[in-house]
Amino acid sequence: MRSSARCSPAPAARVWSSWLFPSARGQGLVQLPVLAMIGVSGIFYPVTALPGWLQAVAQATPIYWLGLGMRSALLPDTAAAVEIADSWRPLETAAALGVWAALGLALAPVVLRRMARRESGSRVAARREKALQRVG
Repeated sequence: MRSSARCSPAPAARVWSSWLFPSARGQGLVQLPVLAMIGVSGIFYPVTALPGWLQAVAQATPIYWLGLGMRSALLPDTAAAVEIADSWRPLETAAALGVWAALGLALAPVVLRRMARRESGSRVAARREKALQRVG
């Protein structure tokens, strides 16, 4: 069962891995920067515990903003005291997630076209048959 592929925290890693590493073995290397990004994003501990320069790096990632939005929706207002600027920053969260969404929508056609050019119809059909054999 390959549930880890479905629960991947970063689909963007798969996109980059298809460009950088054509082999399946090399694609795992792309997960390392993604895991580092998750580590500094404030998901496991408050971002305010990090040094200032690392706080700036964390705020440049979409995972930080997703986590901030989820914390603001699920935690009481008093929990905002451990956030940057002691606030949930809902406008900044919406703007940052909007920018990341627009960036993803702009890059998706380019990446999908490139991925489609790399594979012939027979290779896609063979892979589909192999996947269907695993399921059924």
